[in-house]
Amino acid sequence: MSVVKRNNLAFPALMNEIFKPDWFGGMENTNGNAPAVNIKDNEKSFDLELIVPGRKKEDFNIEVDNELLTISSEFKNEEEVKEENYTRREFRFSSFKRAFTLPESINVDAIKADYVDGVLKVELPKKEEALPKPKRLIELK
Repeated sequence: MSVVKRNNLAFPALMNEIFKPDWFGGMENTNGNAPAVNIKDNEKSFDLELIVPGRKKEDFNIEVDNELLTISSEFKNEEEVKEENYTRREFRFSSFKRAFTLPESINVDAIKADYVDGVLKVELPKKEEALPKPKRLIELK
């Protein structure tokens, strides 16, 4: 005997389509292979962090074109094991592509990226005019 989980909805596929979170502002990531992105708004920059383990720096392609930042990666692995009576060959392939529209306040010429311990970090520095100005004291006359 096995345990079977039942869904009591009359038309579960139809109900999932009608009440899909994507209808409410794109909360669902339709590409299951694309890594989630953390975006931090610091005083001097925006920092993007993507968790993409098991890759090398050479696997990433980061481009900026007309205020559009595109991060993509393609990973291919072929493994072959030969033993006495059999040969096993396994192929793995995964790729993703994420695109971000950059605000005008970003200095696109100073963007930096680094990949350490499975985390891709992209620093998007703000232009000088976009940085917060220090408080100044105005004296009364």
